[in-house]
Amino acid sequence: MAVVVRAGAAPLWWAGVFAAGVGVLVPGVTGRGIGVPAGAALFVVAAAVVSYTRRKRYMGLARSAARAGKHDVLQDRAVSVRNWRRGHRWWLLLAFVGALGASLVVPAAGGMLLAGAGTGLRLKAAWLGRRERDLDALLWVRVDWLAGDGGRPAGRTVKAYRSTGVAAGDAAPGGARRRTAAPV
Repeated sequence: MAVVVRAGAAPLWWAGVFAAGVGVLVPGVTGRGIGVPAGAALFVVAAAVVSYTRRKRYMGLARSAARAGKHDVLQDRAVSVRNWRRGHRWWLLLAFVGALGASLVVPAAGGMLLAGAGTGLRLKAAWLGRRERDLDALLWVRVDWLAGDGGRPAGRTVKAYRSTGVAAGDAAPGGARRRTAAPV
């Protein structure tokens, strides 16, 4: 489940960094003296808001997690990331174009806002990873529930999470790639 949260972090971060870099090159309407500090403030606010949003829902679903049964379909990490990014590619492109457009008015602010959202998702995935380590279980979302709600791991169609041991699958707690092979 943290894999799905983390799937959007990298594209948002890199799109934001690139848009902010282009924004710094263009003086804009307000100038760099206002744009860069405003962008830094937006970065911090976006990271905080994104990382703290819906934590109660995540924890409620985590507490009610049932052991994954043999009929539950759980995806590999790479498949989950690829599906999320394919399903949201137009939104990511639209956000990038919006951040570039904002650079004409306030240099670097739109890009830094986008990078802050990516950072917030990464922080939320790290928080979820700590919860998974505390529970000594990986949390999963059933594929049919995840697909039914546009790829949101705490959306309306997600009724509960499934749990497995921390050695299951190809993801480490927090959604990162497992560095070593799982013990047999």
